[in-house]
Amino acid sequence: MKILAIIPARGGSKGVIKKNIRELLGRPLIAYTIEAAKQSALLDRIIVSTDDAEIASVSEGLMCEVMMRPATLATDETPTLDVLQHVVRNLKVNEGYVPDAVMTLQPTSPLRTADHIDEAVSLFMSDSLADSLVSCIDVPHIYHPLSIMKKDASGYLQSYSDQAQPTRRQDKERVFARNGAAIYITRTERLNEYVFGGRIIPYQMPENLSLDIDNEADIVLAERALKSKSQDTL
Repeated sequence: MKILAIIPARGGSKGVIKKNIRELLGRPLIAYTIEAAKQSALLDRIIVSTDDAEIASVSEGLMCEVMMRPATLATDETPTLDVLQHVVRNLKVNEGYVPDAVMTLQPTSPLRTADHIDEAVSLFMSDSLADSLVSCIDVPHIYHPLSIMKKDASGYLQSYSDQAQPTRRQDKERVFARNGAAIYITRTERLNEYVFGGRIIPYQMPENLSLDIDNEADIVLAERALKSKSQDTL
């Protein structure tokens, strides 16, 4: 199975200026995703999709293929699906290259490794009926959907769901949450509909490795985690 990895990295981040090339321990953020993808044994091709010349230059310096996208596909409102479709469409038209599936790797997940990528691909390849895969974490029982409450018009709490709230952890079924788009896999023929949907395989990742960088506090957490990881390998 040919898996094309697409790393969507636009230049107009606001929470952290120039986030995708912001340095973490002396390396640009996007480097962690590019290098994890390049170390994978199961990806057929890796492409960074960007509108930004500086991101393109950094990515090419890391020996990664780059496809420039128009500014119309680099706004705050641009759906990831449109970006993926742009890459796949151009590869088909210009090169006749059509992958069996597309993996989306957000550059804001620096703790994701090549092992995670290959585990996800292997899991997806093992199920011929699956339409997509999503990396996820177990939702702690205290945040279970049946435990969530809201205020009523008088300011008193009431159950968010119409179902009865279980009081014992063991009475709550296991539920999952996406972990910041660390990994998506989508069969190419389904990309005209969704990034993830249909029959979705969950690929579970540890919560401590599921950090999605969105603000300056996340930068601090990521550097702390990367330092700890580096020390563990010494």
